[in-house]
Amino acid sequence: MSMQAHLAELERRHQALQREIEKEETLPGTDDLKLHELKRRKLQLKDEIARLKGEKVDATVH
Repeated sequence: MSMQAHLAELERRHQALQREIEKEETLPGTDDLKLHELKRRKLQLKDEIARLKGEKVDATVH
């Protein structure tokens, strides 16, 4: 899998988690633990995306 395809997949998963978080927040009796876990996973994806984009920029500079 190319770097670009991997980044696209991570961004797709990040957006899907955002939609799931928004849906969970609208439910009555929201499960705080589930919401916390979804947000944690979304942040991990965001960090991974940022790391890979940083590597991509470094590779093009050198």
